[in-house]
Amino acid sequence: MTDKSPAAGKPIRTAITSEDGIDFALIELFFFAYRDFTSDPDQILADYGFGRAHHRVLHFVNRRPGLTVAELLDVLKITKQSLARVLKQLIDTDHVVQLQGPRDRRQRELYPTAKGRALALALARPQSRRIRAALEDSGATERTLVERFLEAMVNPELRAQIDVGSAKMSGKSHGEH
Repeated sequence: MTDKSPAAGKPIRTAITSEDGIDFALIELFFFAYRDFTSDPDQILADYGFGRAHHRVLHFVNRRPGLTVAELLDVLKITKQSLARVLKQLIDTDHVVQLQGPRDRRQRELYPTAKGRALALALARPQSRRIRAALEDSGATERTLVERFLEAMVNPELRAQIDVGSAKMSGKSHGEH
């Protein structure tokens, strides 16, 4: 349905503000922080012809070796078709290997290769430096407070996927707790 009111199509020349109780200042900070947080890895990924979806897959496959395709789909919240394209590229370029599950032959477990591990580390290093510098520059002496804030930003029903600091994310193989 199109709006036929006299104001339809006329430009609004005033900036949107916090009048409606929306914290645009923090929303904007998130936009800028995300832009810069992803900029270094984006440059590295471009050299491989990869994008952010490849980065996310590499991150979680390296953090949870043995993660199944179904589990990865659940974590990333993307379609099978989107994952299939990205995964095929990562497998074809020897960054990830896919193995049959030991208990269920239909399951496909994902593991990084040495090449995939090296790329994941190369992508994470500048992000880690940026986080460390931001914590120091902001005077945020309580890292736990920042972790709690970021975790609270995740939908409550999905927070179990995070497990910051647990055995699941501490470098142990997936399934070992």
